[in-house]
Amino acid sequence: KADAMTEADVNPKSHPLADAHLTKKLLDLVQRSSTKTLNRVISEFIVMAADAEPLEIILHLPLLCEDKNVPYVFVRSKQALGRACGVSRPVIACSVTIKEGSQLKQQIPSIQQSIERLLV
Repeated sequence: KADAMTEADVNPKSHPLADAHLTKKLLDLVQRSSTKTLNRVISEFIVMAADAEPLEIILHLPLLCEDKNVPYVFVRSKQALGRACGVSRPVIACSVTIKEGSQLKQQIPSIQQSIERLLV
């Protein structure tokens, strides 16, 4: 199964990498929120797939995120990220944004803190 990657399968450049618990929370949040937006600086955080091939196609995003002070994290599977985004194809990167009045708004700060803890 594509989702069952071993540590060895993950490119070491995929840092920070979410653990299984945070991955589940991230994928759940991605699934229930709108996505698309880093350059407009309305992004709450960016989620990227560690199994993107070649990984270099998304490695400019962490630099852009750091530039704009937006948290970013990798999850293991582009297939799982695609499902969370509501598409049947693999997704290698997405941006999570929150609409005004969204019920998800209160979950964002704790996810951002979880991501930032991984960077230490």
